[in-house]
Amino acid sequence: MSGTAMKQAGAFSWNELMTTDVKGAKAFYGELLGWGMQHIKPGGMDYTLLKLGEKEIGGIMAIPDQAAGMPPAWGAYVSVNNVDALLGRVEALGGKVCLPPQDIPDVGRFAVIQDPQGAMLSLISHPQQA
Repeated sequence: MSGTAMKQAGAFSWNELMTTDVKGAKAFYGELLGWGMQHIKPGGMDYTLLKLGEKEIGGIMAIPDQAAGMPPAWGAYVSVNNVDALLGRVEALGGKVCLPPQDIPDVGRFAVIQDPQGAMLSLISHPQQA
């Protein structure tokens, strides 16, 4: 993921589609929106970077085994200074940590939270922010 503005704390920084049909999603969004696609394997996982010109704008991946049964969905990431340090505040404010912090090789550290109303959001710290 590139772009300094997207790594600023508090900024929406990434959008990601988790789907049961990666090939179909790539065909649909590539044709509909003209996005370029680049296959990568971070940590050995199949992942497709979405590009607008040379700018990375999001990703597509298969729904992971631990989330089997969930419907395909787009998810948003917000950059934070330190994801681990922020999770206590999530719970203190009535939210829930759904996926504890995990590292994404060469990208950063993320967690998935749920707000008190039930909406899900991913928080991410980038290496220079951790």
